[in-house]
Amino acid sequence: MPRPTAAQLAYGSCTVICSTLAMLLLSQTSSSLGIVLITLSALALGLLVAMTVPLPKPAPAAAAPVVPERVQARRETASVSAPVPASVSAAASAAPEPVREPAGP
Repeated sequence: MPRPTAAQLAYGSCTVICSTLAMLLLSQTSSSLGIVLITLSALALGLLVAMTVPLPKPAPAAAAPVVPERVQARRETASVSAPVPASVSAAASAAPEPVREPAGP
């Protein structure tokens, strides 16, 4: 069973405190059995609220790395600006060069 988050603890605690006070004030009970029943029902209600608080969703993993557009633009401008013979430009367009990027942050 995973550990409860801070939000779950906060919502559950507030529910227990507020519901206990409200039920004790509304029922105006003075017997120990009534106080015990109200306290146990408030604890059950707080547990229910704490377990139904939505858990944070895991971050989606990236399927494929995204190549920045500026790398593609540099490659296009480099091939357009320099005069290249037709046989070389046809071979260069058929086999794309691998893009090298930094390994990590």
